[in-house]
Amino acid sequence: QVRLMESGGGLVQAGGSLRLSCVASGTIFGFDVMGWYRQVSGEERELVASIRSGGATNYADSVKGRFTISRGNAMNTVYLQMNNLKPEDTALYFCNAKRQLAFETQNYWGQGTQVTVFS
Repeated sequence: QVRLMESGGGLVQAGGSLRLSCVASGTIFGFDVMGWYRQVSGEERELVASIRSGGATNYADSVKGRFTISRGNAMNTVYLQMNNLKPEDTALYFCNAKRQLAFETQNYWGQGTQVTVFS
């Protein structure tokens, strides 16, 4: 059973930095896409950043230039370096991993890690 475990969230002052990590276990196969989403209570979950197995990245406009997504050498890990954090970045951050098969997409989620930015 595939499990995603996030770490690295916390409380930080505006302008500070945090680095989120996500490790996938329970599989010997890699993922086509790994990424980070975030959700504020009462709102929809939104994509923050994603990275494909070939290295192509995608960022939400609100985090471009401040956040950097990367994958570990083992290809079952993904990181999100968050710099110049703002109070509006406060949310529960979820790791996501996708495996695109011929007729379906397998989609996995972590439990989430809280990021709180205070001014």
